[in-house]
Amino acid sequence: MNLTITPQEREALLADARETISAALEQRPPEYKRGAELAAAIREGTSALTKPCGAFVTLHRGKELRGCIGRMIASDALEKTVRIMAGEAAFGDPRFPPLSRTEWPACTIEISALSPLEACSDPRLVRVGLHGLYLVHRGRSGVLLPQVPVEQGWDLDRYLDYICIKAGLPPHSYDEPGAQLYTFTAVVFGEEAP
Repeated sequence: MNLTITPQEREALLADARETISAALEQRPPEYKRGAELAAAIREGTSALTKPCGAFVTLHRGKELRGCIGRMIASDALEKTVRIMAGEAAFGDPRFPPLSRTEWPACTIEISALSPLEACSDPRLVRVGLHGLYLVHRGRSGVLLPQVPVEQGWDLDRYLDYICIKAGLPPHSYDEPGAQLYTFTAVVFGEEAP
């Protein structure tokens, strides 16, 4: 992936995500802050925050997943995508109830900024821990971020089968005629657990 996100930009994106969620919980407008150097890079269009980029925001409460929503492809700047996805991860993930004020202090944020999708002609070329997967087949789709198989301890075969399951398809569906398998990479960073 050609996107380089500096430590200062990572810190700003994590702060933006936290501020988006905090402001919503407190029912106030968000107040995003930028240091002088980063503000200048944004004005000049040289900051990664201004580049169109897909991104996922993941919330954890302790070691448990608390929400994860993202966009594979985005026409919006990375900072805007992260802000929108932070709100969606906290309040719009259909697998969880909306985040409450009482549980918010125990949550940490992880951001995955995504490379463009690349068609995968040979699933055996997928590298566990490097490639995320996106599968489209039979009107269904599923996505797994590159860090998921590492966290779960999956080998390549299990990873490929699980992307099918995530899409609501039987294992090995990625190999069927008409299946479209894509890979992507991600710049992944997050907060330390409290």
